[in-house]
Amino acid sequence: MKTVVESSGLPADVYSAKCPTRQVLDHISGKWTILVVDALLQGTMRYTDLSRRIEGVSQKMLTQTLRALAADGFVTRTVHPTVPPRVEYDLTELGRSLAGPIAALRQWTETHINEIEQARRQSTAT
Repeated sequence: MKTVVESSGLPADVYSAKCPTRQVLDHISGKWTILVVDALLQGTMRYTDLSRRIEGVSQKMLTQTLRALAADGFVTRTVHPTVPPRVEYDLTELGRSLAGPIAALRQWTETHINEIEQARRQSTAT
């Protein structure tokens, strides 16, 4: 049985430009989202831990990614009342359900990188 989108009453269809599933797919397939979710599989992390773990992410992009993940219900943001405040991020149950496919994608990429690089070299050589 196909999922019905509650807000529209229409079937979920990522191929439809008007379906909210398209927005979610765009969000979860983004480079920084994939890396943040995969990093949080290790457990609760502070902002600085995530920043160190994900090389090359700017402060702006990490902040935007974490806010979007929290807004969509994939991540919780916990502020501890200390001086200075300590903020921690963790995956929700929904985020953990996304983590499996994301971890599989990371593992596939790491496994097949040599084949991909070889194909790229052959493509540019011709």
